[in-house]
Amino acid sequence: MSRFCSVLFLAWLVATSLSACDNNTELSGNNPYDHHLSYVAQGWAQNSVNATIFRKNSLATYQQQQYIAFYSDDSEVMLGKRPLGTDDWEVAATGYFGRATDAHNGISIMIDGTGYVHMAWDHHVDTLRYARSLAPESLQLGPMMAMVGTDEMAVTYPEFHRLPSGDILFAYRDGSSGNGRLIINQYDHALMQWKRIQSNLLDGEGQRNAYWQIHIGSDSTIHLSWVWRETGDVATNHDMHYARSGNGGISWQSATGNNYSLPMTQQTVDPIWLISQGSNLINQTSITADSNGTPYIATYYRESLTAFTQVHVIYPISKTSSGGEPLEWTSETVSNRQMDFSLSGGGSKSLPISRPQIISDSRNGVHRLHIIYRDSEYDDRAIMASSNLTTGATWQYTVLTDQSVDRWEPSYDTELWRQQSRLHLYVQAVGQIDGEGVDTDRPPSNVQVLEVSLPEVE
Repeated sequence: MSRFCSVLFLAWLVATSLSACDNNTELSGNNPYDHHLSYVAQGWAQNSVNATIFRKNSLATYQQQQYIAFYSDDSEVMLGKRPLGTDDWEVAATGYFGRATDAHNGISIMIDGTGYVHMAWDHHVDTLRYARSLAPESLQLGPMMAMVGTDEMAVTYPEFHRLPSGDILFAYRDGSSGNGRLIINQYDHALMQWKRIQSNLLDGEGQRNAYWQIHIGSDSTIHLSWVWRETGDVATNHDMHYARSGNGGISWQSATGNNYSLPMTQQTVDPIWLISQGSNLINQTSITADSNGTPYIATYYRESLTAFTQVHVIYPISKTSSGGEPLEWTSETVSNRQMDFSLSGGGSKSLPISRPQIISDSRNGVHRLHIIYRDSEYDDRAIMASSNLTTGATWQYTVLTDQSVDRWEPSYDTELWRQQSRLHLYVQAVGQIDGEGVDTDRPPSNVQVLEVSLPEVE
């Protein structure tokens, strides 16, 4: 179902280059929100490894300290922190290196409830590379270590999610594209120990694998959505699915509360939205939930062979005007793109549109969605589409940068947004040559944090 947009172009006049300046620049002028761009350091930019959407997280806040991780131009893992509200970044070389030439090999960090920094990096069907800080709030990491010691030899897409208790979930794919399963571990921050929660939550049965996205709700509900892929070719992505857990990932249900048997497979979980292979359906996007626990999934695909590929948001609706249990789902068109492309092949792709990041804003009983992505139709600038779900308003677009961020994808500080409703985005102009290529002539670029103060709606 489509609700076409009225487009409001509000350029944010970023006075500093995203690739050549190392100053902190206050953004001012006739801009819609208060915002600031904080320079951190120079980082690897020959491909998109520092700026993929599946970095969970690139930024993470604990109390009043914000942490960041990225690869330097010589592929060393850098870890930094600053007091919130300042530009006083302290950046440390960890002594660890990664194969930055593979854009799958991103760095993910999270801080547990005691203040220890957890980091995983450099994975594309590889042995687990995980380390923890030697002390709370420290940038000095200890030795690489195992988590639980089993099924840690073919890790891809590691991601951390902090629970309201201060414990951490760690999710990753065990196996390869077209043949993998989802594993989830949990870290007890009081005992400082990991345990296995799910050894095979999403099972491709040796024929396919799931590409998922996870969101932890304010009530600790775990929201999970995924598409299946049949082979290593991204064109075989198909269908959107959803499940949730209210007990820390032990058992899983549908949106209406029906229990799923585990592991969940293509045969045991019906799609919430049918999307056929060859529809330019992208994998690994984003999911969020509003204050009522309603999930929203951002993705892009084309609805027919003659249609343009558009950003969509998929969410449950009720057959009754009074609300109640979600009995059916809808897919709403967010963008109005006029150029198309072909999504096919293997390796990291160089695409005219990034995977979309979705954020729910439920302050003052007003439900808004913000979807952030990069689009070649906007000269590869970062843009944000926003809609007031309470009033049913059309989508409005805000251009976040006046310069190209090239092949950047959005990631943000989930904990700062959850705790303080402050939106901080990792921003870096990066390249990406199609099929896992590397632009060896590309110099390092500015690693920056774009701070956006979204006003409350009364």
